[in-house]
Amino acid sequence: MPRTDPNDRPRFVIMLGGVDGAGDRPEALMRRALEASAFDLLETALATGVYADAVLVSDHPPAAQPPAGARLVLDDAATPFHFGNQLAAVVAGASRFVYAGAGAGPLLTAAELTALAAGLELDPPVCVTNNFYSADLFALAPAALLARVDPWPPADNGVPRALKEQLGVRVDELPRTTATQLNLDSPIDLVAISLAVAGGPRLRALLEQCNLDTARVADAARRFTDRHAEVLVAGRAGSRAWQYLERETACRVRLLAEERGMTAAGRDADGSARSILGQLIEVAGPDRTFTELVPELCDAAFIDIRPALAHLRLQPSRHDRFAADLLQPDAIEDPTLRAIVEAVIASPVPIVLGGHSLVGGALMLLNDWTWDEHDRLAGPATGSTG
Repeated sequence: MPRTDPNDRPRFVIMLGGVDGAGDRPEALMRRALEASAFDLLETALATGVYADAVLVSDHPPAAQPPAGARLVLDDAATPFHFGNQLAAVVAGASRFVYAGAGAGPLLTAAELTALAAGLELDPPVCVTNNFYSADLFALAPAALLARVDPWPPADNGVPRALKEQLGVRVDELPRTTATQLNLDSPIDLVAISLAVAGGPRLRALLEQCNLDTARVADAARRFTDRHAEVLVAGRAGSRAWQYLERETACRVRLLAEERGMTAAGRDADGSARSILGQLIEVAGPDRTFTELVPELCDAAFIDIRPALAHLRLQPSRHDRFAADLLQPDAIEDPTLRAIVEAVIASPVPIVLGGHSLVGGALMLLNDWTWDEHDRLAGPATGSTG
């Protein structure tokens, strides 16, 4: 039976940081979008009534006041940030908690947040997460287990795996839906949300003001409903992404899955990441890869470019990565990444670049959108999947 003691309800925590919100650069847009999405999610969580309280942890003051009922905690600028220490401090006194990165769950509903809290009732110790290998949303009961994690993973995405491997905690994955898998980690995810007119009220209002260019993404996504088309999906996609695409699209799908869990394991940082796409760029060069070889394989492509960049030993700035996702070569300082983007633009097939979420939740959202559009144009008699 669900617990009824209001003092024993889980705490809801969102952490926001790492992206500068100043100016009109792509990272400033991401910061504003992360704040808007975090506020929407906090408000939804509080409205469920199943959480004791809600906390927003931020590296600096947000541009607006958090929703009523949410407590703001600012990082101590004099102390180096440590994810584990900060999270442990914020959940101190709570028996259970739900954590989300600021970009996690922009589509989550009150019913889904209620179910997430209910998952902590079932035979703890337990961790509930949206992705065992690369989490941006997880819940834990009892919260005191955090103190026993040693060493701490470098970021939130490695926490469920550390709990299981170090402490033997059972890890339950949430159903892999568009809502549980979509995470805002790149401007291309904002393009997908803008195209689908999705997200909470604050996020939708922001994206309506930004007027993002959605044409290339829409062009590529429409191939999902074309029975004669072939779509390449490359990057940190797993077997469940393959199953989803086989089940929910009409096109043929070519999947190149590589370097899952790369960031959580630190392979991008230590230089051990290896990518077939990266090898192709290395041997054939960006221009031939994207204007000749990739088009021979598909009619459209969705590419999580991060594994290839790690293979090429490139460590572009956040600004360069975001500019690459938006296909803005003139704004990119790294010459190799700029050449890659210029080749992608010149490709005869629409190629969409992004990060991990592009080949996860964003891909699912785009497929949902293109089928809705397809069915609307075709009329009510036409089915929606192949």
